[in-house]
Amino acid sequence: MLGDDTTRDRLWRTAASQRGYFTAAQALKAGYSYQAQHFHVGRRNWIRIDRGIYRFREYLDLPSTDTDHLVRWSLWSRDQAVVSHTTALAVHDLGIANPAEIHLTVPPSFRANDSAVVLHRATLGAADIEQHEGFKVTTPLRAITESAADGVDQDVVDSAVNDALSRGLTTRRRLLYAAQELGARAELGVERALREVTE
Repeated sequence: MLGDDTTRDRLWRTAASQRGYFTAAQALKAGYSYQAQHFHVGRRNWIRIDRGIYRFREYLDLPSTDTDHLVRWSLWSRDQAVVSHTTALAVHDLGIANPAEIHLTVPPSFRANDSAVVLHRATLGAADIEQHEGFKVTTPLRAITESAADGVDQDVVDSAVNDALSRGLTTRRRLLYAAQELGARAELGVERALREVTE
C-alpha cells in the first residue's frame, strides 16, 4: 500500500545517508529487535562489518567510493570521530597524500581504541569541520596545518598547500595564521611549503 512506512524503509533511509552502513542501535530504533537483527545477519541480508555495525547487502553491488570505509569509523565512534590529518588531505584530494593509516581526531575524553586507526585527541571547533556523506572531515585548511604539525613529509605538505591555493580553498595569510595556532612545527612546515609554491 502506498505510503506504508515499513521497518525496512525506516532503516534504509538511515543507512542511505551513511552509504548503506548502520548500527545495531539504529536498527533497534527503526523497529528491528536484536533477534531480528541476528536473523538478518544469518540470512546475509545484512553484512556484519564490526561489533554492532552492519551494512545492507545491496550496497556491496553498488559502485563504491574511496571514502566508503570512513563511514564505518564514524559509526564506531558514535559520530565523535572526525577524519583528519593526511586522511583528510586524501578525502579533499589535496596533494600527494596517500596515508597507509586512517587518522581520526576524537575528543580528549574519547576512550575507545582500535589498532586499525590512528587517534589524535583534540577539541575541534565547528569552523574546522565539514560534513561529508556519512562522516565528518577536517577542512582543507585544518587538514594541511594538522598534517604539518604532525611532522609528515614536507613534500606532502608542499603539494597540499600548492593544490589548496591553486584551487582557491584558502589563502597564504589564513594558512600562516592557522599554522601559528598549532605551534612551531606546523608553522615551519607551512612556511616552507609557501616558499615552494609557484605564483
